[in-house]
This record gives sequence, C-alpha cells and structure tokens, in this order.
Amino acid sequence: MRMDHQLAERWIAPHSHVLDLGCGNGELLAHLQQNRGVTGYGLEIDEEKINDGIAKGLSIIEQDLNDGLARFADNSFDTVVMARALQAVKSPDVLLLDMLRVAREAVITFPNLPIGKTAFI
Repeated sequence: MRMDHQLAERWIAPHSHVLDLGCGNGELLAHLQQNRGVTGYGLEIDEEKINDGIAKGLSIIEQDLNDGLARFADNSFDTVVMARALQAVKSPDVLLLDMLRVAREAVITFPNLPIGKTAFI
C-alpha cells in the first residue's frame, strides 16, 4: 500500500463512513473496509480504474471532482479522504469547503512535487 495511504489510514476511525475522492482503483477504500470495517463510496473519473474497483466489490461513482459534491447531503460521512488529487482540481478551495460540508473530518495527502517543476491545472 502506498505510503500516503498508510498515513491517511491512521486518521480514519474504525467503522466510520468514508468518502474517497479520486479513489483510483479503490486500493485505499478496499483496505479500509477489510481492515478497519469502514463503509463508504469512492469517486473517480477514470473508467478503467472504476471498473477495477467495482470488480473488487467497491461502490465507486464516476464523477469529476471539479463538479463538487452537491450529490451528497451535509454531514453524510464521518471522513472524506482525498489522496494525491488536490493538485488536479481547478478550484481546490471550493472543493475543500465542500468536503467539510459533507463530513466532519477531511484527510488530504498530496505529492511532493520537485522544485522547479510546474504543475498546470
């Protein structure tokens, strides 16, 4: 499991309800369900990764994170996780506020981009 997933896991309470943004193939969500007893959903835009996650028995919804989280009610999750996806969002400030609207806590990891490299969003 990726190092950032291992670190994120420490912040997620056992048996909580989790929303995993940019969940990829569902590696973190599957691990949390098997080892921490969490329930929840993943959001992902890549159809191939969605299919991989669904094949693992996960509930993954196809959605672009730039569209926000309007489909989810206030306080509908205990924790929202966004691992290595913040840098790909057009308006991260808006999404961060939306994350705190739908959950009591947010866990965010991001890659340490090398100095001198520019990421375009």
